Amino acid sequence: MDLALLRTFVTVHRAGSFTRAAALLGLSQPAVTSQIRTLERQLGRPLFLRQARGVTATTIGDELAHRAAPHLDALVEIAETGLDEQSGVRTLHLAGPPEFTALRALPALTSLVGQGLAVRASFLGNTEEILDGLAAGHHDLAIATARPRGGLLVSTPLCDEEHVLVAAPRWAARLSPDVLLGEGAVVLEQLPVVEVHESLPFVSRYWASVFETKPAAAATVIAPDLRAVRDSAASGAGLAVLPRYLCEEALRQGRLVALLEPPVPPLRTYFLVARTGTLALSPLARAHEELLRAAGAW
Repeated sequence: MDLALLRTFVTVHRAGSFTRAAALLGLSQPAVTSQIRTLERQLGRPLFLRQARGVTATTIGDELAHRAAPHLDALVEIAETGLDEQSGVRTLHLAGPPEFTALRALPALTSLVGQGLAVRASFLGNTEEILDGLAAGHHDLAIATARPRGGLLVSTPLCDEEHVLVAAPRWAARLSPDVLLGEGAVVLEQLPVVEVHESLPFVSRYWASVFETKPAAAATVIAPDLRAVRDSAASGAGLAVLPRYLCEEALRQGRLVALLEPPVPPLRTYFLVARTGTLALSPLARAHEELLRAAGAW
C-alpha cells in the first residue's frame, strides 16, 4: 500500500474535509479526491461518506485511521528528529484559551524551552475551534474546556478552575450577604455586568450552579479577554465571574471583593488533548508530562 495514499487518507480523516486536507497537504482538491478513490479501490471498501459539509469516515475508515495514524506519525517523528538534530531545536504547536495558556501553560513549559524546545502558541477562545484545529493537524497539543468525543483525539484531565463572583468594593458595600443568600440572583441582576461575550457564558454557568436559574441581566461591558474583564470589574464597571487564579491577587489587594462564597463553588475542568497515537512522540510527550506535573500545584 502506498504510504503517500495513507498519509492523504489520515489527513482527510483528521480534517473531516477534502478541501481542508488539500490545504494542509499543499495539494489540489481533485488530487486529494483522486488519491482517496485510488485507496478505496485498492481496499475494495468505501472509506468516507460524503456530506453536505465535509466527509464522515465509514467504520472501515475509522478502523484504518486508528491503525495507520500512529505509525505515520512515528515516521514523521523520525524524519523530523533528523532535521532537528542539525538545528538543535524541536517545535511544539500548542493551542488553548488565551488567559489560561498565557498565564499557566506557557510558563510551565519554560524548563523545556531551556532544553531546546521551541513553542508556537495559538490563543483561541472557542473549544470547538481548538479541537478542530488539533484534529486537522494545525496543533500538536491543545488545552480545552470540554472532553472530545470519538477515538481521533485522546484527553487527560489537567486541572479544575474555581469561578468566583466578584465586584469592586463600592458595589460590594451595597450588598448584604444575608440578602444575597436569600435573593441573590434578583439582587445581583440590578448591577452592571462585565463579560467576555453577549451570551454571558461565565455568569450563566455561575447562575445555573449557585442559583439554579438563568441570569436575566444583559452585559454592560463586553471584552473578549478575561484579563480585561477583571480590570474593568476592578475599576467599578460592574460584577463579573472570574477564575480564582486570575483574580486572587486583586482579591488580596482589595481591588475586587468576592460577593459570595458558596459551599460548593462552580468549577470548570481543563483537558489536555492530543491526537490518538501522538503522545509517544517527542517533544509532545515531554510537554504533556510537564504540564501535568505543573498542574498539580495549580
